[in-house]
Amino acid sequence: MSENRILKEKQVAEIVEKLKAAQSVTFCSYSGLTVEQVTALRKQCRENGVQYCVLKNRLFRLALQQVGIEGADDLLNGPNAFVFSMNDPVSAPKTISKFIEAGKLTSLAITGGIMDGAVKDKAYMEAMSKMPGRDELMAMLVGCLSSPISSLVAVLDEIAEKKAA
Repeated sequence: MSENRILKEKQVAEIVEKLKAAQSVTFCSYSGLTVEQVTALRKQCRENGVQYCVLKNRLFRLALQQVGIEGADDLLNGPNAFVFSMNDPVSAPKTISKFIEAGKLTSLAITGGIMDGAVKDKAYMEAMSKMPGRDELMAMLVGCLSSPISSLVAVLDEIAEKKAA
């Protein structure tokens, strides 16, 4: 086997591992971004705990076949970047969406993605980008759970103050 083929098989194996570990993958078309914009995007992705990768569509397609995910052929055309979210399924689309909005970019766009082992379209991924993240949901849950307790403590405190007076 040639070295080139061995290298490509290794790359496909790495992509397969990323796909297996990822909660979601967001596909982005990025043609027209400047080097500074890509650098800023990569930095923002690192800060949000997601991995931004530019991969060859053909190698990504082979990795998808190995994992058993079908239906992404329409999305794998032209230059694509892939954003892997390992901890929270909405963090990848949310990161890309915020970056697009902050820079008012037209050269970067979400084209689709993978969630729950299935290919999702652009509209689905954009809807996911508007969902609260895991940390935000946990904060909401804690707020909902602590609200009745706080109210009970306030009422008991009022009763104790009236008895003391």
